[in-house]
Amino acid sequence: MGADLEQKMNRRWYGGEPVPAWQRALVPLYRLGQRIDRAWKSARRPSDLESARIVVVGNLTAGGSGKTPLVIRLCEVLDKAGLRPGVVSRGYGRKSTKLRLVSPSSDPSVVGDEPLLIARRTGVPVIVAEDRCEAARRLLQQGVQVVVSDDGLQHYRLPRRIEICVVDGARGFGNGLLLPAGPLREPLERLAQVDYVVVNGESPAVPPELEPIPMHLAPGLLRALDGSQSWRLSQFAGCRVNAVAGIANPGRFFDLLRSARITVNEYPFPDHHHFSGADFEAMDADLPVLMTAKDAVKVRELGLKNAWCLEVDAVLPQDWEAELVARLREEKP
Repeated sequence: MGADLEQKMNRRWYGGEPVPAWQRALVPLYRLGQRIDRAWKSARRPSDLESARIVVVGNLTAGGSGKTPLVIRLCEVLDKAGLRPGVVSRGYGRKSTKLRLVSPSSDPSVVGDEPLLIARRTGVPVIVAEDRCEAARRLLQQGVQVVVSDDGLQHYRLPRRIEICVVDGARGFGNGLLLPAGPLREPLERLAQVDYVVVNGESPAVPPELEPIPMHLAPGLLRALDGSQSWRLSQFAGCRVNAVAGIANPGRFFDLLRSARITVNEYPFPDHHHFSGADFEAMDADLPVLMTAKDAVKVRELGLKNAWCLEVDAVLPQDWEAELVARLREEKP
């Protein structure tokens, strides 16, 4: 989705701008197609994966909600518990459609930015593939004990032991309409069918009876893209910076920097944007460039000077993490 189109859709989905009648008219067709797709894929789940420990992490809205930080945290928790994790992903926006094992040195245009970030942060096996069932088989053959599916809630062919839906607390569900009139991939009733609803930040949009699990993103270290040094975010307090964010909700990143008393020149880009040197030419060359870790995996090779990426860590209740591990230790009847 181009920058102009993405901004226009966000104004309609989240900003209160009226939705054209033609978009509303397409909603029943989308709903019908979604129901057919779910029934068709669910009926074709491979039986050899039914007993596998598979955790699906996804969301109901188009765009990001905090899934990647949650996947990274789940891998850390599972690895610490002795349940060897691995990750499957489609690798949104990548040029290749082939099954690929992601390594820290992989090309982000071939494997995708989020899978590469997960591989670098966790060190666990990560496979990208159009067929996530085949990717899960490959991981299990390598000795992985728990497969975590990144953005797999609507990939109904893949069996799952646990479903986790992540909600962006800042944006909620927008106007509450299905695509293309709104941001919803599935109706809101789907929330009652998942095992856990994890809310990234505060959100009045999630009914309390669903017992939402709170999550917040804690800023980690700012790392120079050339690998020369690492600073705490607080060390940039009082500074003005060029802030770059090619994520679904750039405002969340800019607000995080402002909360650390950093003055921000905002440079939002479309989610999964493929960066080039031209994207940075209009920025103040005397100021440092701060960006998300997801963007950094695509920008590192551009050789920017005074460029930094901010790592964030998903923080969740310890009792919930323990409950999740306990459920995955149980043998499926």
